[in-house]
Amino acid sequence: MSEASMEPRPLRGPLMLTAVPGAAWIYLWFDWLSLYQVPDRALQFLFPLLIIPTVAWWLWRAQSESPIIRYAIYSVCLLPIWHLPTFAFYEMGWMTLSAGTARAGLCSSFVIGLGWTTWWVERKSRAYQLLRMEEAGTSSVGPLQAMHASVAGAGDRRIWNPLDLDAWYYGNKKQKLNQSLSVLFGYLLVFFLLVFLLLYAAGCKEIYEMPAGGGEQKQLQQVVKVQKVIKKKFIINPLSSVIFNPPPIEDIKLQLLEITKHAYKVGYGKGAGAGFSGGSNRGKVRFIRLEYSGGDWDQGIDADLNMLVQYNLRTQHKIAERPETRKVAQLKNFPIGKSPPVVYMTGQKNISMGNSEIATLKEFLIEKHGMLFADNGGSAHWGNQFKGLMSRVLENVAYIRVPLDHPIHRVPYPIPFLPYVAPHGGRDALAWVVNGRIAAYYHPGDIGDAWADDHAGVPTQIWEACYQLGTNVIFYAHAEYNKWLDSRKKSD
Repeated sequence: MSEASMEPRPLRGPLMLTAVPGAAWIYLWFDWLSLYQVPDRALQFLFPLLIIPTVAWWLWRAQSESPIIRYAIYSVCLLPIWHLPTFAFYEMGWMTLSAGTARAGLCSSFVIGLGWTTWWVERKSRAYQLLRMEEAGTSSVGPLQAMHASVAGAGDRRIWNPLDLDAWYYGNKKQKLNQSLSVLFGYLLVFFLLVFLLLYAAGCKEIYEMPAGGGEQKQLQQVVKVQKVIKKKFIINPLSSVIFNPPPIEDIKLQLLEITKHAYKVGYGKGAGAGFSGGSNRGKVRFIRLEYSGGDWDQGIDADLNMLVQYNLRTQHKIAERPETRKVAQLKNFPIGKSPPVVYMTGQKNISMGNSEIATLKEFLIEKHGMLFADNGGSAHWGNQFKGLMSRVLENVAYIRVPLDHPIHRVPYPIPFLPYVAPHGGRDALAWVVNGRIAAYYHPGDIGDAWADDHAGVPTQIWEACYQLGTNVIFYAHAEYNKWLDSRKKSD
């Protein structure tokens, strides 16, 4: 029996046993990247269960193997060792650490893979040279010659094998250098192609996760506390030559300050901190503006950040660092159960959407339980355009006027009137209701303009009410989405 057939035999059994957890780990890794079918809690349990015992056993086994096999085991074990902290940091919401670990692991994988590729090509290339030297009867060659070129030519044969130095495309001089450059280029091409495929698989899907926590879907209540603020009392020397008029004793008085705080957590469900029971530690409330053709979808886009920051200040929910935009077609990238609870759109010109975009928007509102927050940015024409759009998206749903006693106008802030900058499309908010839930909310009066830095010059009472209404709409969408997630869990 040859030496080659005997070497793998001791590892054949362990490799077969490792194939099962290895295949399971690869599937779960792919699911975590793009499929999102396995629940997060299951992944948090399964990844350590599959990785830690398997890697520990192989690291122990490597101590009794030959150096080459030992290094090969170490190299393969790098992948799960790299993945586990990347996943753990991501689940804990430490995105910077997770991204840093991912980059470090990627760089390490590149270097290690290049080293093994170089070793394997060199080993095969040398084997071809030794075989050809035996055929030619050559016993030895100079080391400098062996470093740069083939030491045993192939004659008139046209060789295509890239592992053979005598391949015709390496030329007749500096064959070793040409082979090394070809291997490096090929390795770079394959490595970056694999990375691209992984990123593409992950990029085909996008997830939205709410911040973990809990709370009540009620109006904000305020607790008033009195704090004593005493003015400074100055003690002076009456014989001093410095002229100083001390304040009379009656001016040293108590001042009452009203300090308010939330009497309860703003959120929905049971959980620690303000947030949502269907959220995760890495989840954040995001402000996503919808891009569409035909008009000025980006009108007043700088105000989005102001509204996002105000939502954080008023609810204490974790928020994204900056607002985002998505095309209508990109809503398809979000899977059911991991899609945005609400997207925002505004403008004052035309709204143009094709049939595929209409189907995507309908799927987002119905199947994915999303909500559309529409703001008339400056014309009755845009309002009519939006109503026409909704007649195509929700064909059998007629819009209704949203009363002030609706939860979207009462929680967490009770809105005594509908605030607007200018009534471009009327004085009432409209809604398209599906199964008792507002699937689309239309504001007629450019609420986004009140979120701008200059608040469009409207009084404080108006722009403050606009921030409150924006908070209500975003919170309503997330709370309704959380209820839907809870119902899906119970049905499963």
